[in-house]
Amino acid sequence: MAFTKKIEDGAWHGLIQPDGEFPPEKGRYHLYIGLFCPFAHRANLVRHLKGLTDIIDISIVKPYPKGDEKGWPGWKFPTAEDPYEGATEDHLFGSKYLHEVYFKDNKDYKGRYSVPVLWDKKTNRMVNNESLEILRNFNTGWNSILPEQYKKTDLYPEKLRTEIEEVGKWMQADLNTGVYKAGFASDQETYDKNVVPVFGALNRLEEMLSKNGGPYALGSELTELDLRLYPTLIRFDTVYVQHFKCNLGTIRHNYPLLNEWMKNLYWNVPGFKETTDFRHIKENYTKSHADINPKAITPMGPIPDIESGLEKDWSKIEAGGVKLPA
Repeated sequence: MAFTKKIEDGAWHGLIQPDGEFPPEKGRYHLYIGLFCPFAHRANLVRHLKGLTDIIDISIVKPYPKGDEKGWPGWKFPTAEDPYEGATEDHLFGSKYLHEVYFKDNKDYKGRYSVPVLWDKKTNRMVNNESLEILRNFNTGWNSILPEQYKKTDLYPEKLRTEIEEVGKWMQADLNTGVYKAGFASDQETYDKNVVPVFGALNRLEEMLSKNGGPYALGSELTELDLRLYPTLIRFDTVYVQHFKCNLGTIRHNYPLLNEWMKNLYWNVPGFKETTDFRHIKENYTKSHADINPKAITPMGPIPDIESGLEKDWSKIEAGGVKLPA
């Protein structure tokens, strides 16, 4: 099977599969991530939830500087002279910047140097740099070499796929990327147009949680949707409210069910707290976007980053939401 790369869309689309070009093997693959990035967060979450932390090792870029408006030179690895707690060197190549990894596979690459990146040490090529593809591929692609307990973890079950697709479509457009459409708006009209759908999506999700009864997005079963929603919501009150001006409400004050859902994942489900680093998250946004925050000052709050204390009986919680402008 020939390896194909869609360089025109700036992405690699290889898959881990037993009979494919990239078969599952312990220690063969390396994952590049940033702890700040919500899309890399998905990949790191599935790595934890599928028991792959001892099978796939990682390198972690610094949360800033980001590079210029074209993304150059891009994400940087820490050094002894330029350390950053929680980030790591490039364990494979000792690169100074992530773009060097991209150029090792394609010296003529012209796209952006994003995370996550899955790298094959054996063929010395990039496998995939699309977070949703990695998330779905890792759900089943490693099962042939995993212990039974992790084989049984199915984040994209057949019976829920239609609902996952339906919710995932509007959640991605209005919330996951919607916060960026609002936050990077260059004028008032664009901001006004894009901030409302963010809270429309949050209102719909709050109603969905009320209907499904928790503790997960679709009810009693943890699915891909939880992994796609969590990285956005965990960043919402700490970053998006103030930095991206998504301030029609907050998760902790206006969305009691979403807040309870998020707290349960963070405090009770192994992998969620372990992959969440609030310092990396806050300093990435506030120190990478000079046009939004020119003095690069990182706000101290909210305190705490995420609340504690859980209510196991969701029937006691009244669904919230915010009133949307006309």
